[in-house]
Amino acid sequence: MQKNFVEELLWRGMLHDIMPETEDHLNQNITSGYIGFDPTADSLHIGSLVQIMILIHFQRAGHRPIALVGGATGMIGDPSGKSDERNLLDAEALQKNVDGIRNQLQKFLDFDPSNPKAAQLVNNYDWTKDYSLIDFSRDIGKHLTVNYMMAKDSVKKRLGSDAKVGMSFTEFTYQLLQGYDFLHLYQNKDCKLQMGGSDQWGNITTGTELIRRKLGGKAYAITCPLITKADGTKFGKTEGGNVWLDKTLTSPYKFYQYWLNASDEDAENYIKIFTLLDKVTIEGLIVQHQESPHLRLLQKTIAEEVTRMVHSEEDLQKAIQASQILFGQSTAEDLRNLDRQTFLEVFEGVPQSEISLSDLNNGIEMIVLLVNHTSFLKSNGEARRALSEKSISVNKTKVNESYIIGSSDLIDDQYILLQRGKKNFFIVKVVG
Repeated sequence: MQKNFVEELLWRGMLHDIMPETEDHLNQNITSGYIGFDPTADSLHIGSLVQIMILIHFQRAGHRPIALVGGATGMIGDPSGKSDERNLLDAEALQKNVDGIRNQLQKFLDFDPSNPKAAQLVNNYDWTKDYSLIDFSRDIGKHLTVNYMMAKDSVKKRLGSDAKVGMSFTEFTYQLLQGYDFLHLYQNKDCKLQMGGSDQWGNITTGTELIRRKLGGKAYAITCPLITKADGTKFGKTEGGNVWLDKTLTSPYKFYQYWLNASDEDAENYIKIFTLLDKVTIEGLIVQHQESPHLRLLQKTIAEEVTRMVHSEEDLQKAIQASQILFGQSTAEDLRNLDRQTFLEVFEGVPQSEISLSDLNNGIEMIVLLVNHTSFLKSNGEARRALSEKSISVNKTKVNESYIIGSSDLIDDQYILLQRGKKNFFIVKVVG
């Protein structure tokens, strides 16, 4: 027996708008449904993860998911939720982005053609590139009035805003192009449902209306809420920008940290939206978390589940080890296993100084390194006391006054980590 897809979205807080009769149709029929992904970069970010999770739930409920990459509409730009027109991409840049997104989606959905519920990936550029303006105007444009298109919230907001640039005809026609996508998939893929964020409701219903007016067909629509944070800051953003799904753009360590740093209020929402844990498990975790919030059980569970899903078990374990380094729960071996990018991210903001490779090759006494080369400690006396108290570590290993720093102490052939106590760190960078 297939799961009730709408009920699943509802208890997870992932349902915003739903067209009448949609739930009944899904409960009675195995259905193909699609979500569009905007190829403005060659990687999706965690904002897109909401839509990916919807497609995962859709497939798990026994339906056929279609992921549409907007190679054509990406050349225009969707006005929904935006106050100005975005820069247009050329065909080469778009193809690079489409290929990157395709590779990422294959990690989350079952595309095996032997599976009758196999996911499909389509690119609207394939059916739009040879469609002439005359044909489009005759076959699509005549079915929807300007009055209908002007009534959409995404259009009204732009036309009523104070933005001097206004709204171009290019963007105004976007809803027609998206509607045509739905029509094409309805005719060629038996696709009866379109899903997306709540800001897409107007564009999605344009598609259902086009199908009704042109073909006399019945299509359906579902949207999910736009994810917000309790403190009012934008979800999926850090000081460094977007949190990407591509590990070369956002390392697994930083990805893991993003979820780990969620507030308690956000964590109760995130664990429903971004994990596949069942309702009983999640409700139990929420109760446990509320009894001992200082243990941050929800944040740790979310960080582990999402990092494992997006990256891998190996990347998750490395991220956990890297996180523990700052809290004294790691070994010298853990430190040496860090790649350079993660090492620098873990110790971002830690004071640094440089020493020459030639000095290091000659060997440097600990007191000289601590006082003269780094200013980590203020005087020889302070350095001797700290070393005698065994409160100084080199790369997480305690050292004494007789220890000589050499090239064997280098991490990734360039760095040495000094530590006093639990929380005072200093990085020595070797140059030359």
